[in-house]
Amino acid sequence: MSKAIFDFTFGLILLLLFSVLILFGFIIASIDTQSFGFYFQKRVGKNGNLFQIVKLKTIHPIKNVSSPIGKFLRKTKLDELPQLWNVVFGEMSFVGPRPDVPGYYDKLNGEERKILSLKPGITSEAAIKYANEEFLLSLQENPSEYNDLVLFPDKVKMNLDYYYNHSMVGDIKIILKTIFPIK
Repeated sequence: MSKAIFDFTFGLILLLLFSVLILFGFIIASIDTQSFGFYFQKRVGKNGNLFQIVKLKTIHPIKNVSSPIGKFLRKTKLDELPQLWNVVFGEMSFVGPRPDVPGYYDKLNGEERKILSLKPGITSEAAIKYANEEFLLSLQENPSEYNDLVLFPDKVKMNLDYYYNHSMVGDIKIILKTIFPIK
């Protein structure tokens, strides 16, 4: 089975299974943020093309802060369930480099640009390693600099390793490590 067929089939099944949870999350996020409960943002996709990622909104658009509900959705990663739409529509894969905002992956040079030939994913080894990225950044005196000098280069290294070594068996292992994290 090809990765594209796996993504579409598994994505559609999960989208149907989680549709009630996504709808419930949308309603809760709409009430909590007092706005439309989905959040859309341009991200860098395959070949550097931009696409709209969809998540449950976790930050109040005027107050610019997360409520306890928003923090819960982010901590549990439930805010990312709507990305199943991105998978079904072929913009994302289950496993691949996490899509970033413009200014990072699209600015890579040399061999590192090979990462852009991959579809971005909901999960990856880097996403598993940095599942607590927000917390790590909150501990830094200069979070932006720490991201640019430490986190992002490590993610690039891990995603380049994925580029050279990815397989369906490896993808399934990454999916299982995401669902059942070992602590």
